[in-house]
Amino acid sequence: MADYHFVYKDVDGASTQWDDIQRKLGNLPPKPPAFKPPPFTPATDPDSQPKDTAWLDSKNPDELEELEDDPDLDDDRFLQEYRKKRLAEMQEAAKVLRFGSVIPISGSDFVREVSQAPSDVWVVVILYKEGIPECGLLMQSIEELAIKYPATKFVKIISTDCIPNYPDRNLPTLLVYNNGAVKGNYVGLHSFGRRCTPEGVALVLCQTDPVLNDGHNRDEQSRKAVIEGVRKRFIEKVVADHEEDDDDYSSD
Repeated sequence: MADYHFVYKDVDGASTQWDDIQRKLGNLPPKPPAFKPPPFTPATDPDSQPKDTAWLDSKNPDELEELEDDPDLDDDRFLQEYRKKRLAEMQEAAKVLRFGSVIPISGSDFVREVSQAPSDVWVVVILYKEGIPECGLLMQSIEELAIKYPATKFVKIISTDCIPNYPDRNLPTLLVYNNGAVKGNYVGLHSFGRRCTPEGVALVLCQTDPVLNDGHNRDEQSRKAVIEGVRKRFIEKVVADHEEDDDDYSSD
């Protein structure tokens, strides 16, 4: 006859009343703690993360443009607020006039383009004539500054169109206007140092503060930053030219 044995196994971690009594008497070791699985933590889904300003700041301009056309984000309140804020920033930026080049004008344009320019716009006028090398040299510097400081208005006009019989020996001449009045007058290329460079011309123009405006801000702190930047670049240019002269002398 076969010997049948039945072994009962309770739930893992469970114990009988008898075991509990034996543990109280010290006849059995303490009952091990029941197994408890760690709490479930779902994997991070980037699309489900809250979309706040920090999330927007992590996006590049192209990604931001795509977000504006994303229909899935139309109902996100934060994005609506962002759009309002961005529109306000664009409207504020539009208030800052940007030129970015040397504008050619004629005598009949002078009053409108220079004398009647808005009071918060500084206008730099270069009087020149074609074929005069000194005019071409200064024009190169002015064109570079016009790009670097797009909120300052740079215009050029043939000297005799502006002032009849203006002598060529005074060319080139720079006139600085603000609020319809002349604020600076620089006659001849020698006004800008031994070497006419954009850095040197900028430093001279900084004597008429705040003629140079990069368009970022209009407060006093930003103006000082522009002037300090001009001075720094001028010093760096002088040092570089000095080192270049030393190298040329050594090579001879």
